[in-house]
Amino acid sequence: MSNRVEKVNSLLEHEVGKIIRRDFTFSPDILITLTRIETSGNMIYAKAFISVFPEEKSDGIINALQKSVYDIQYEINRTLKMRPIPKIRFVKEKEIASAARIEELLARANENENIGGIEKE
Repeated sequence: MSNRVEKVNSLLEHEVGKIIRRDFTFSPDILITLTRIETSGNMIYAKAFISVFPEEKSDGIINALQKSVYDIQYEINRTLKMRPIPKIRFVKEKEIASAARIEELLARANENENIGGIEKE
């Protein structure tokens, strides 16, 4: 990945995160995290990866953000002094969910090993 793409990713991550915090109000029992932004090499498109807890709410949150993508894009276009500005698309972060699932399975396996009364170190 080029240095310019990395800088654009960082800049977009900062700006999109700021817009989401400022302009969106979600239920207090939902945690939303912008985990990363991946910009295409030609700087035309960017994927904004969103992680939501609890995960059952993620599709609704992603849809809400995607419906507002034009307003978010307008804010970014107005704020940033660069051209071209990539078109943002919100997608569900799958890596974190699969990592959480693996941790859950490992914890269960560890519990099952310790049931016999002998703990492993």
